[in-house]
Amino acid sequence: MSMQIPALSEKDSAGKVEVMEAIFGQAFNETLVHQLVVRYLAGARAGTKAQKTRSDVSGGGSKPWKQKGTGRARSGTIRSPIWRTGGVAFAARPRSYEQKLNKKMFRVGVRSILSELLRQGRLVVSSDILPTSPKTKDLNAKINNIDAKRILIVVENVDANLALASRNIPYVEVIEAGNLSPVSLVSADKVIATPGALKQLEERLA
Repeated sequence: MSMQIPALSEKDSAGKVEVMEAIFGQAFNETLVHQLVVRYLAGARAGTKAQKTRSDVSGGGSKPWKQKGTGRARSGTIRSPIWRTGGVAFAARPRSYEQKLNKKMFRVGVRSILSELLRQGRLVVSSDILPTSPKTKDLNAKINNIDAKRILIVVENVDANLALASRNIPYVEVIEAGNLSPVSLVSADKVIATPGALKQLEERLA
């Protein structure tokens, strides 16, 4: 079965586009979508923080003072975490925050997001959104009447004109259908896809 995705405007040459209901008509799975978004955000973390433990700090080879008779607390090394310039008790180490998510869960999660965007009227199709020049004002003229604080444009391939025209507009993000990010989808107020991009998404998520 098929369903239709509305065009960005009545004058848009794309018109309504037929898509598969199995992909764009799926029920919203909030738990899976949350897991998918958390996985992408966690994977973007650098995980490069590093601190030194008592074994990494230089010095401290000899006992600061004898065990008994000084009137002071016993101490074995000046590199103890309780000493100034000593090591860190629970030191941070370089690590990966990446979470595992199988391909089937990814496809179901993205289908769920796209379906919900369509139900909310936040997903539209357009063939005329692509600028014919690298000038920012040309793209601005096409999106000026769109009531959205954040716009995501999904295309088959990002050409030079679109890349140059969009890079100075802070609320516009351009992404290829093959690299679609769940985080970009859920954070966008309006998702504008080209017919070719929708075709690629159908093939990828089928």
